[in-house]
Amino acid sequence: MADEIKSIYLGPAAMQTALDVTVRRFPSIAARLRKGVFWYYLQQLETALRRAAVACYAAEGVYPPTVEYLQQHYGVQIEEERYIVFYEIFANNLMPDITVLEKER
Repeated sequence: MADEIKSIYLGPAAMQTALDVTVRRFPSIAARLRKGVFWYYLQQLETALRRAAVACYAAEGVYPPTVEYLQQHYGVQIEEERYIVFYEIFANNLMPDITVLEKER
């Protein structure tokens, strides 16, 4: 039996679930390089969300409860037809977990 190699078929749903879990744990693997005019650049939405969350914490003493709060009070703009934003807050004094994924076209 030691020489036997067993293959396991995981259906598309199981593979998608595994990918979703992996991307949430390691969001940098979902980053896509885009060709710019003079250089390649990464999408900047996640950085903008983090900066706005820190600005909120500095001004109000707590991190924002939702992404919508950042949009309404800190001018963050999200192309919702292009991006999915995962925003998880654990406590109002801890930096939220922010993950941005690009939707398939």
